Amino acid sequence: MALFAIADLHLSLSVDKPMNIFSGWDSYVEKLTENWENTVSDEDIVVIPGDISWGIDLKEARADFEYINRLKGKKIISKGNHDYWWQTMAKLNNFLKENGFDTISFLHNNHYAYEKYGICGTRGWINDTEAPADAKVLAREAQRLEMSIASAVKEGLEPVVFLHYPPVYGNDCNYDILDVMYKYNVRECYYGHLHGKAHKNAVCGERDGINFHLIAGDFLEFCPLRVV
Repeated sequence: MALFAIADLHLSLSVDKPMNIFSGWDSYVEKLTENWENTVSDEDIVVIPGDISWGIDLKEARADFEYINRLKGKKIISKGNHDYWWQTMAKLNNFLKENGFDTISFLHNNHYAYEKYGICGTRGWINDTEAPADAKVLAREAQRLEMSIASAVKEGLEPVVFLHYPPVYGNDCNYDILDVMYKYNVRECYYGHLHGKAHKNAVCGERDGINFHLIAGDFLEFCPLRVV
């Protein structure tokens, strides 16, 4: 058994949202399928932190979830900024049950255990608190991250954090999110969201005691990255 991660699948199997208009996204579903099948086993876990499907609701996203469910391993999904289909946990879990998507779970105000580690995370948000609405969302995301990490620590697990938005980018730091990770001595953080030219300013490596890893699909060339 192994733990993998990859963000930003940006699937659009039932909606007209082609990704091949962007550099590096040609035949990405085929690449993802081949890499996943050659890398992940049925016993493994893959964390997918955000931007799963372009569907605007669960009906439109169903084909994308069906595709994910067929892939090997257990999948743990959290929210990204483009996941407009996201609903309450009750509705999301009912959607999984109704469709028989039994290899998928959602990460939201909770954690999942993997060996000695706690799989924790939330969406995150932009590092801009000038607008009251953004400040409110960021505070809520920091609270959700703390709930997730605290639930893992309570069970004696070492938290590993998976975010959609980067908590650091170049020299810009999102301390609302970072301070939560500092508080709980988080050592590993995986994030997505950054594409194309934005990769050059991504922080990959250790900063202030945390090892940061960019796991956006195009950055990984659509091959899940082994975490543990």
